[in-house]
Amino acid sequence: MKKYIYLLFICLFIFSCGGSDNPGTPTEKENTAPTIPLLVSPSNNKLCIDNSISFQWEVSTDAEKHPIIYQMQVAKDNQFLQIVKTTEGTANVQSISLEKGVAYYWRVKATDGKNLSSSYSLVYSFYTEGVGFTNHLPFSPELVSPALNGVLNTPSVTLKWNATDVDVNDILVFDVLFGTTNPPTTKVGVNKAATTLDVNVEASKIYYWRVVVKDNKGGETVGQVWNFKTN
Repeated sequence: MKKYIYLLFICLFIFSCGGSDNPGTPTEKENTAPTIPLLVSPSNNKLCIDNSISFQWEVSTDAEKHPIIYQMQVAKDNQFLQIVKTTEGTANVQSISLEKGVAYYWRVKATDGKNLSSSYSLVYSFYTEGVGFTNHLPFSPELVSPALNGVLNTPSVTLKWNATDVDVNDILVFDVLFGTTNPPTTKVGVNKAATTLDVNVEASKIYYWRVVVKDNKGGETVGQVWNFKTN
């Protein structure tokens, strides 16, 4: 009798452990975002002789082979606070008509069939040829350093920026406004030819600054407000 009880116990033990051989249901593969689109045309800082613009970018890839939808944005500022056109579609080309004699900025992002999006592409700028204009306004200045919302530990800071103009022979100069108020109103640089300026700062403050770009034909573009903090 004891022999049968012992065999029964062994069988029950074996069956209770048999589930370990079941691999279970495989988990779904993690989704990844499509690659960031690379802008092709219009190229950066281009002067477009027509206001009907054909946009093109390189096709994004998706590791899971999901269908891709592209969103293109066109704005009048490089921070895309003044968006004038947003389009969505599967094609990597798009044509739209815009105002003449205006500086524009554009970018594209890709979204897959699972609604996962890439980051936006680099921002490219272009200018639509105006009617009867002999001068084009400079593009908005681009921040180089210090980084937006950056935190610094030095008693002085070197402000750096870039600026361009489709009229390549124009001479650009810069006014720099700087201070602890937003927007800044104190000019710490006037008609500067250089794209850098050293300023003294105090600890534990937030500083705001902006650059006004002027050409030698009376054109003027006021840049956005940038800021940084000090410890």
